[in-house]
Amino acid sequence: MAKDKTMYVCSECGQESVKWVGRCPACGAWNTFREIKVRPAAAASEGKAAGALSSLTRREPTVVALKDVQAAEEPRIKTGDAELDRVLGGGIVPGSLILLGGEPGIGKSTLLLQTIMHLAGKRVLYVSGEESERQIKLRADRLSGGGQDCLLLCETRLEKIFSHIGETKPDLVVIDSIQTISSEAVEASPGAVTQIRECTTAILKYAKESGVPVVLIGHITKEGAIAGPKILEHIVDTVLQFEGDRHYLYRILRSIKNRFGSTSELGIYEMLSDGLRPVDNPSELLLTQGNDELSGVAIASAIEGIRPFLIETQALVSTAAYGTPQRSATGFDLRRLNMLLAVLEKRVGFKLAQKDVFLNIAGGIRVSDPAIDLSVIASVLSSNVDTAIPRDVCMAGEVGLSGEIRPVTRITGRIAEACKLGFGRIIVPDANLKGLDVKAYDIEIVPVHRVEEALRALFG
Repeated sequence: MAKDKTMYVCSECGQESVKWVGRCPACGAWNTFREIKVRPAAAASEGKAAGALSSLTRREPTVVALKDVQAAEEPRIKTGDAELDRVLGGGIVPGSLILLGGEPGIGKSTLLLQTIMHLAGKRVLYVSGEESERQIKLRADRLSGGGQDCLLLCETRLEKIFSHIGETKPDLVVIDSIQTISSEAVEASPGAVTQIRECTTAILKYAKESGVPVVLIGHITKEGAIAGPKILEHIVDTVLQFEGDRHYLYRILRSIKNRFGSTSELGIYEMLSDGLRPVDNPSELLLTQGNDELSGVAIASAIEGIRPFLIETQALVSTAAYGTPQRSATGFDLRRLNMLLAVLEKRVGFKLAQKDVFLNIAGGIRVSDPAIDLSVIASVLSSNVDTAIPRDVCMAGEVGLSGEIRPVTRITGRIAEACKLGFGRIIVPDANLKGLDVKAYDIEIVPVHRVEEALRALFG
């Protein structure tokens, strides 16, 4: 009888090695190689999975000329969720493999369950390796959905899952989660590197050959990355990240990778007692309601993907109580905050070296749009001099190292969003006014070229 072979696999990128090494030669990570057992007779045991999978395929791959391939776009499956469809690029593509990741308890299973229960005319198979049918039923009742065509399967063995798929012939498959699925062809425990990789590869083969889309739910590590080898993200077609603080009401759905759409789209949800509610107008929720003018608050017109919305930038500047001044940023890049503070001190003359600076993006969201630089500087100075910025003023502009206000993208969408919410004045880079019809907007547009001009327009 042949002995089992021993191999080592990197848990970050999936690189294989015949011996243990401290640093992965492929990704450079340290202490990531894990020992696995490889059975020589694995090919014989793979017959079950291969046989179950081959019976589900609808077409055999053949060699075709590029000129003979029909380029007609396949109709996407509309989920009925405007936010999810936007992030996916218009809906679910037939035959695609989608990976949804997020922290425990953030609402991944809730999002998918309420989505598939509202899919009209589609037979959906929901495979759960973590919950029983009764637990899923209790959640479905709380979500108050339909789900007449939703089928449940509580199974963790891949061969059994393929067997049930062949019997039910679903139009969409959801697996919760990929870390709980295991194959009899692999000698490893569920959640191991080889199990995740082999199961995902088999599911991808099924999705591509049958044309049935599959959605996988994936756990994430404490560093925020999807658990399992990094090669898992390379196998799938789309990687979605569901994020947000569990202490806040809002959840954000981002697209990290998408072969069928843009990766800059963003969906916002509000967590309620009966499920997740898509937020159509996030600007109204991200702005503080009320007429009180408070220092350290500035409104920025930001863009995520093609979607404009207004966010509230809050800053607190105080004298350093200890020897070393503190710099803290929530929802904003701390290194960029340090750069903007250096610009304020060098170009404008405000001395903040001995003061603590705390910055927060209201609503618990994280924004990477450089156009909010101007609102960050304005909120910091507003808190420093304890002077409030008028509530009917918003701004958009990227700040350069020389103190100039650089132009931003999609300025028309930013101005239109400010008009829709009733703002009376918006400060924009003067370079964005070229070819812009100022009279077409019912708002005062203030062009600025440098940081000093913007601060003069705000504080006089």
